[in-house]
Amino acid sequence: MMWDTSSMGWSWGFGLLAIAFIALIVYVVVRSLSKTPGGEGPPSTDSSLESSDARHILDERFARGELTAEQYRDHLRILGEDR
Repeated sequence: MMWDTSSMGWSWGFGLLAIAFIALIVYVVVRSLSKTPGGEGPPSTDSSLESSDARHILDERFARGELTAEQYRDHLRILGEDR
């Protein structure tokens, strides 16, 4: 039985192209899931970032009148951001 070897190169090429395409899809999915909302790299575990978020929420609650000045200072002390 004779094999047609003229199209064998194309089949290898399409196979490798399919593998590369799947790898690209996996790469894009992993990168998109590991990005922060700002889009700059992996999620940060920096405690100063978390602390500034907590400070922002605390400032908003104080501005809305949900906290007294004493409670505000106590929460700042707990966060380690007392001034």
